[in-house]
Formats: sequence, structure tokens, C-alpha cells
Amino acid sequence: MTEKQRENLDNMFKKNNNIDIRQIEKEERKKSKEREKRIRERKQIIQNNDRFNNETETVIKMTNRNNQKIKSEKEQIIEKAQKRIKNKKKRINRILKWTSVLAIIIGGIVFALVSPIFNIQEIKVVNNELINEETIKSLSELSVGENLFRFNTKKISKNVKSNAYIESVKIQRILPNKIQIEVQERKREFNIEFLNGYIYINKQGYILEISNEKLDKPIIQGVSIQDENVEVGSRLNSEDLEKLEDVIQIIDICKNYELDTKVTSIDVTDKNEYSMYMETEKKTIYIGDNTNLSTKMLYIQAILEKNQDKEGYIYVNGDVNNNFKPRFREKV
Repeated sequence: MTEKQRENLDNMFKKNNNIDIRQIEKEERKKSKEREKRIRERKQIIQNNDRFNNETETVIKMTNRNNQKIKSEKEQIIEKAQKRIKNKKKRINRILKWTSVLAIIIGGIVFALVSPIFNIQEIKVVNNELINEETIKSLSELSVGENLFRFNTKKISKNVKSNAYIESVKIQRILPNKIQIEVQERKREFNIEFLNGYIYINKQGYILEISNEKLDKPIIQGVSIQDENVEVGSRLNSEDLEKLEDVIQIIDICKNYELDTKVTSIDVTDKNEYSMYMETEKKTIYIGDNTNLSTKMLYIQAILEKNQDKEGYIYVNGDVNNNFKPRFREKV
């Protein structure tokens, strides 16, 4: 074989080898592309699966939440319905309870009003001194045999208090058949000369009685009671009530010196020249106004002790704290 032929042969071989290598490379690239495509497809499938799984999980979660919400709403509806039923039962039970109680009360009231067990057998009056028991019973208009509950206590109290001597009344039912009337009386404290007799009043100025007899109490002179204004149970007017307060003050201070029982009358005609008369001492005492009464009463006591059995006049109607000298002047 010549050199030239060998060279041609080598060139041909090289050429054939180059063709194979290119072919191989081409196939390798093709396979690589297919492999990458499969990888991408696999990744896509995995991604799709993940997205599907996520979406599915989201849907499941949303479904669960919706189901829970629906369940919760249903439970709330059921709970509210049960609560309404429970409250309705409570109302019914309450109505039944109070209906029963009311029926018992009504039955008890009817029984109390018609049963002879509660007919009055005794009427008792307590704390009365001036007004006798029969008068108070008569004023009350209560009677034995009457039902214990068939009268109005306010009306009974008003009836009894129509007597000027009665200041307050308390009516007490004592089961099964007794009534107690407890009274508080006004006390007679002073006389007021009126026509040919006397008016009795208490310390609050209530006119208690008009009588021909004088009480063993001081007489108040100088009040403005007029014939047409006198009514038992009424009260002195405001001007006379002020004078009465001064009289009470004078008597209270007299008590401190044991002179109150000696006072026969007090004249309050002139508020600047009050005077009082002591019949047992046969002396008229000029007090002046109602200032320095304690000091004046001390002088009066001393003058009385010094001039016993002498009829006359005591003057303490000046300012005993400012050079005025109390004195006694015997009646000639």
C-alpha cells in the first residue's frame, strides 16, 4: 500500500470517527434534554401535587371552620331554645308558686273574716287616767262579738282622739279575740278664767275642757281668748302660745326653789311687767320681763322667808344685776 493510500485511509477513518462522535454527542444532548424535561415535568407534578395538597388542606380547613361555625350556630340556637324553655318553666313555676301563696292568703283572710274564733271577746284600755275606760270604748265604736279584723285601726284611733284629752292612740289586735287600746293623755297644767268658769289647758296650749271648777293649778291671766273662738280640742293662738312659753319658764324656775306649788296665778297681760300672786303667802310679786329669772327667784325666796305672814308686794321687776334693789312693801 502506498503512502498516499494510507493517508487517504486515515483521513477516511478520522472522518468516520468524527461522524460517530458528533452523533454520540447529539444523542447525549437529546437524552440530556429529555432527562431535564422529565425532571421539570416531575417537579411540575410535585409542585402541582403540593399546590393541590395545600389547596385541599385550605379547603379542608375552611370546611372544618365552616362546619364548626355551623355547629356553633346550631349549638347556640339549641342553647337559646333550651334557655327559653328553662325560663318559661321558671316563670310558670313562679306563677304557680305565687298563685298558691295568694290562694292560701285569700283563704286565710276569708277564714279570718268569717270564723267566730276571731270575734272580739274583750276590749282592754291601758294608760288612761283622766278619761274612764267606758268613755274610750264608746268613742272607739268597737263592740264585743265584732270580728277582730273587720275594722280600720286608723278610723278607731281618730274616733278616740276626738276627745281633747287623748293625744295619741295605739290599737293592738291580740289573737284570737282581744283588742287593746293604748292611749296617751294630755295633762291639765293651767287654768284660764273664762266667763264664770275656767278653761283647762296643757303645756302645748290645747284647750282640754271648760268647767265651773278651778283646778289646783296656776291661773293664767292676760290671754286673748274670745268667747266665740273657744272650742274644746283647739289650741291657743300664736300670741298666747308665746305667753304660755314664758309662763312655763317661770314655773320651771320656781320649781328649782320649791315655789311652784305656792303660785296661784300669773298675769301675762304686759310682757314687760309680768306678775304672779301667791295666795298662801298673801303676796303679789312683780317680776318684770322674763330676763334674769333665776336671780329674781333667789331674791323672792329670801324676801318670802323674811316676811312670812305679812301681806304685801314684792318688787324684782328691775335689772337686779345693775344696781336695782329688790324690795318688799307691806300692804297697809
